[in-house]
Amino acid sequence: MTNIALLGAGGKMGARLARSLKASTEKVKYVEVSQAGKDWLKSELGIQAVSQAEALADAEVIIMAVPDSKIATVVSTFVKEIKPGTAIIILDAAAPYAGVLPERKDITYFVTHPCHPPLFIYETRKEALHDYIGGVAEQHIVCALMQGPESDYARCEDIARKMFAPVGRSHRCTVEHMAILEPALSESTTATLCTAIRDATERAIAMGVPRQAALDLIHGHIRVELAILFGELPNARFSDGALQAIDEAEPVIFQKNWLDRIFDIKEIHKSVQRICKPAETPASS
Repeated sequence: MTNIALLGAGGKMGARLARSLKASTEKVKYVEVSQAGKDWLKSELGIQAVSQAEALADAEVIIMAVPDSKIATVVSTFVKEIKPGTAIIILDAAAPYAGVLPERKDITYFVTHPCHPPLFIYETRKEALHDYIGGVAEQHIVCALMQGPESDYARCEDIARKMFAPVGRSHRCTVEHMAILEPALSESTTATLCTAIRDATERAIAMGVPRQAALDLIHGHIRVELAILFGELPNARFSDGALQAIDEAEPVIFQKNWLDRIFDIKEIHKSVQRICKPAETPASS
């Protein structure tokens, strides 16, 4: 049994982790600063939030379920006081790759992130089929040991599996690999392209196509086209008409060498630095 402190336990990500960790065998103390978050933990999970000082007093592992822009600030409030060998788990690569984490050589920094339930899901349970985040359907995870003894990889990976349970594959990556995966691949590229598909669908609707017809067609076509491209339908290929449409649309939609620009390591580093920049807080708040 490991003594774990979950910081940000009542937030968007923290709430999901709190639910999973409550079902585990680990000894967890939950920290949440907002009253709404505290109330949610109490009413939904029967958990009483504690102060950061109380949670960290005997913590062996600290999970940072706080926004990227606040991670460095929050870690700096306790990094000098925690015991040597303490592991700090960060939930994505932005702060680690941006180089904003406080330095301390005798602690562990471990990075992990969920892949979320896959598009091509092989589940029979209705609740799993409608689980887009994770926690019901099986998902995979990516992990990196930023610093610390090699033995801490297995220790932290085991906790990551419990945080994001149920977990299938766990992929070991470097911190740079994880920054390439997110933000470059999953956000800068995929989220942007998905937004463009949504905008294009709205344009078709604005031109008079019935909304449900447009939604039904695009949802089905997204699935079959990705199945073809990612090998879920090994013997299938795009029609000649589709290939011609792709050739004609690519230079209209995309700038030349867009992949080189998005996946330039220097640009990825700039991106995570912007993500980790603390947002200005209005004086009245």
